[in-house]
Amino acid sequence: MTTWRVTRAVAGFFILLSLALGIPGSPVFVSQWWLAFTAFVGLNLLQSAFTQWCLMANMLKKLGIQPGC
Repeated sequence: MTTWRVTRAVAGFFILLSLALGIPGSPVFVSQWWLAFTAFVGLNLLQSAFTQWCLMANMLKKLGIQPGC
């Protein structure tokens, strides 16, 4: 596993762990939509660490933005 894949796996794990530990009780909690977006980012990082496909990169390409995945 390459370094970027390990980094993505660790980052995705920590994002999902923070959601599981109860972000709504935090003073920086914004909204349910923010939690959904955060979960999407965490799952995307974790998933792209183990596969060659990155959903976020595909979405950015369709918007005309050069992704960093």
